[in-house]
Amino acid sequence: MNRTIQPAPVRKTVRVKAPPEHAFDVFVLRIGAWWPKSHHIGATDPETFVIEPRQGGRWFERGTDGAECEIGKVLAWEPPRRLLLAWQVNADWKYDAGLVTEVEVRFVRDGDGTRVELEHRNLERLGDRAEGYRQQIDSEGGWTLILQVFAATAEQTQRRAS
Repeated sequence: MNRTIQPAPVRKTVRVKAPPEHAFDVFVLRIGAWWPKSHHIGATDPETFVIEPRQGGRWFERGTDGAECEIGKVLAWEPPRRLLLAWQVNADWKYDAGLVTEVEVRFVRDGDGTRVELEHRNLERLGDRAEGYRQQIDSEGGWTLILQVFAATAEQTQRRAS
């Protein structure tokens, strides 16, 4: 009997003390200010990270040498409530145009703030390395860290704007 192992999606939630419109804008338009520079896949140190703000837009990093390294693309653009990204990074932490896992981010009004819900799914597309990959992105240094840095940045910029 041949069974396909399907790793569970990685799900993370963070609360941001800012309205959904601000949280969404910081997530997309200011990703270069908060995405950890240690989390890059390009050959050179990253200068910034970019999500082009539209469906079909690119998600990439720009190195200090000006070279761009693709990460994925925008599959759904629904500001300020939902963003769906193609994550095209394989188990060797390299861009792979033939691979698409999905990162869905929802921005849900929660009292005076926003609950940001992230789901990284379709990890079975990584084949026999899927479970190890899942463990890495589900770790404290994976999506947990990334969302903590995002939330802190969103809250700091919200305080300055108030």
